[in-house]
Amino acid sequence: MRTVFEPSCATAVAVRAQELGKRYGNQWALRDCTFELPQGRVAALVGANGAGKTTLMSVLASLLKADEGSAHAVGRVAFVSQEKPVYRNFSAADMLRLGARLNIVWDQTRAVRWLERFEIPLDRACGKLSGGQHAQVAFALAIGSRPSVLILDEPLANLDPLARREVSQELLSEVAETGMTVLLSTHVVAELGGVADYLLLLARGRLLSGGDVDDLLASHVFITGPRSEVLPVASSAVLQARHHDNQSTFLLRLPDRQPRPFVGRPWSQRAVTLEDYVLAQLQSTRKGDDA
Repeated sequence: MRTVFEPSCATAVAVRAQELGKRYGNQWALRDCTFELPQGRVAALVGANGAGKTTLMSVLASLLKADEGSAHAVGRVAFVSQEKPVYRNFSAADMLRLGARLNIVWDQTRAVRWLERFEIPLDRACGKLSGGQHAQVAFALAIGSRPSVLILDEPLANLDPLARREVSQELLSEVAETGMTVLLSTHVVAELGGVADYLLLLARGRLLSGGDVDDLLASHVFITGPRSEVLPVASSAVLQARHHDNQSTFLLRLPDRQPRPFVGRPWSQRAVTLEDYVLAQLQSTRKGDDA
């Protein structure tokens, strides 16, 4: 059965995929992928290594041709790959001049501002820059092209912890200022707090779950209490059940628009984090669970 994720009909769509599939030889890397990503959102594409994230992004960026289905992005698309390639003999300033010649639309001020923000020397050859500085040059090129959709494959991988935070903040500022849509991939879910407001969860080449992060988290709840195989509440789907010694914890998926269930002592409940949700969903695929 195909899973479809759609925004409200009143929301403009930035990226649309319809039954998208890509294979390498006889192996499908992506299959039956259908979703719509609203404009002006920061969407996280999450999945284990080998889930098909890079393949999906490459198809959306028109670097790979799909073997079935279709994909469409509104306006200009900029893609920064995991390698974040730059010409080693070019200085950062040379790379920006190249970007200006290769792009129909170019914002030199915005690109230079990004490099200055991260103290990247404009006159130094890229071959003498660190891996993290390479990444900043690649980001500046992408930002300078004034994309409608910015696709980033593992954008924070080469950066130190402080730079990761600062890049995330700058991306949010760019979204607020320009209205562009960002789709970024990662397998480090903890990095997404306060950054991504939309989720696409990929497992084994198929979309497992997706939607507005706040809505997804509000529709799930953890309930913890004495060890029991029986739920203390009725009419809730169990996404995950964990039993340790004298304690049981259930992750429940609530029906649409249903408030969180009331549980009395000795049971308690807590909110679900994005990391909780993602890990439980991925674990369910390993168990072959349909929850």
